[in-house]
Amino acid sequence: MRIFAIVLLAAASVSAAYGQAAPGEWPAYGYDQNGQRYSPLAQINAKNASTLKLAWQYGVDASTNDPNPANRTLTTTEAVPIMVAGILYTPTVHHTIVALRPETGEEIWKYDLGKASGTLRGVTYWQGDKDDPARIFVGTSDGHLLALNAETGKAVQGFGADGQVNLRDGVTEKFPKMPYHMSSPGTIYHNLIITGAQGMEEDPDGPAMDVRAWDTRTGKLAWTFHTIPHPGEPGYETWPKDNWITAGSPAPWGPGTVDTQRGLIFLPIGQPASQYYGGAREGQNLYSSSIVALDANTGKVKWYFQITHHDMWDYDAEAAPSLMELTHDGKKIPVVVAISKPGLMFFLNRDTGKSVYPVEERPVPQSDVPGEHSSPTQPFPLKPPPLARMGMTPDEIFTGEPEHEKFCRDLVAQIGGVHSYGAYTPYSDKEFRIIFPGQQGGPNYGGVSVDPRLGYIFVNSRNVAGLGRLDKTKAGDPVGYRRFSPMGEGSFNARFWDPDTQLPCQKPPWAELLAVDASKGDIAWRVPLGTSDTLEAKGIHNTGAFGQGGPISTAGGVVFIAGTIDKRFRAFDSRTGKTLWETKMDAEGHTNPMTYMGHNGKQYVVIVSSGINAYALP
Repeated sequence: MRIFAIVLLAAASVSAAYGQAAPGEWPAYGYDQNGQRYSPLAQINAKNASTLKLAWQYGVDASTNDPNPANRTLTTTEAVPIMVAGILYTPTVHHTIVALRPETGEEIWKYDLGKASGTLRGVTYWQGDKDDPARIFVGTSDGHLLALNAETGKAVQGFGADGQVNLRDGVTEKFPKMPYHMSSPGTIYHNLIITGAQGMEEDPDGPAMDVRAWDTRTGKLAWTFHTIPHPGEPGYETWPKDNWITAGSPAPWGPGTVDTQRGLIFLPIGQPASQYYGGAREGQNLYSSSIVALDANTGKVKWYFQITHHDMWDYDAEAAPSLMELTHDGKKIPVVVAISKPGLMFFLNRDTGKSVYPVEERPVPQSDVPGEHSSPTQPFPLKPPPLARMGMTPDEIFTGEPEHEKFCRDLVAQIGGVHSYGAYTPYSDKEFRIIFPGQQGGPNYGGVSVDPRLGYIFVNSRNVAGLGRLDKTKAGDPVGYRRFSPMGEGSFNARFWDPDTQLPCQKPPWAELLAVDASKGDIAWRVPLGTSDTLEAKGIHNTGAFGQGGPISTAGGVVFIAGTIDKRFRAFDSRTGKTLWETKMDAEGHTNPMTYMGHNGKQYVVIVSSGINAYALP
């Protein structure tokens, strides 16, 4: 693992301003409880970003620099550090939580999570009160919520049992061997920490993936929200009778955001299982693939907006909703910015959940798979336009480089042609279909960044299709039909691309960075995000590149993003989309960056990547 920090080569000292407060910090996963991923720092700006240089790294043993690939562990990470009260905190790929000096990367303390593994996207800071010191909360892959003293890294006695709450208690007893993972950081509301969960995504049965709130001081349960409604709760009728008893999804695995003034928490909820065949779960399936607003004090539903009805595409709404105010028809409206993998963006009134721009329920292609009853319509906003490709025609096959073009044409011949019928094309048991957006989106967990001065929302959106057919399963399988790829088993290869090069088979762009003008509902600018070094060498430029991870923006007029398989870290002009700076890292950065002001008066930008000599972190 590598934490990669950059800084201006020469920065004017502003240390006197640093102590004034939070503007120099990055205290939460999305910068603050609003989840805007926007920093008011402006030392790095559009005029000087081109001079950014590496400041420090953590997790790289420069003295060894072993060239042997066997000694390099390529492990994914989606961690976003936080910086608060002069300390940088982050999970590592070695299942530890570390506290670092933000100016140097020097380690202050390390907490070993032991056998707990899996992706951790971040930690949560609680400032404490007169009786309790500040705490770092972290969820684990084996279903625990830990409270650590923010200064020492020691487990907090008095929180749960020996500093941790077992999230599996009362939940997983019927499914003791099933996974139960808290992958995203919890959300703080006063003295509550609100947590989600993640489990199996393909098989329908498993432990309930409910949202729960815990007392930050004691670890006692405060309230529970059922992502599958129980009898007597609104939405129960959108599932088969008693489905909630054994169903293990939808999972609320993305981070939430909070409107403290309104006492509301906004949560992104995942897709239902099984992912691609819903014959056993007829109905709308609330609250799957939805944004849900809860009373943060009680967990009661205030409103919901379902982005995808009866999801059969793995279109979970996992990105943290962002809060902003937009001016529309002369009125300032507090909104939730909601995106999901279908490549659609909605501006939802924070009080009502109604879309600021009109939404149409449009007819969509229907499933031909026996037993499946797909939703006849899906919601489409009239503004903004789709952020991702919604389909393709046979004349949109990639051309221009003979070797990749041949692979793509051979693949199309193998699957019997281009079967793509527009947005929400369902998988079929009769033919291989090309699904835009694919199961990775469009947008994904990286979410958006909001520049409240410009009124722009920045988002990374991919154009990589899913490719597959639904095949009847054998007797005893809990799922009637499962997706099959012409390139072999596993969802990774169930994409319309060359799995060896990860180059898609339709015309570029294959990924874009977009800016949406919230007040107009229009796309202000869009640029290809990423490239292929192989194709660049052959004269094919700016194709865009697949990847994960989202942007941040700053008052300096800069958008920072990695999120591509070309290993680049880039800075763009917020107003125009012009590239201001880029560097090539040793590993891909599939997460969001963050930025802060050090005590030395310098602004740093940090991203976590993995893959270079990771054994430097024992």
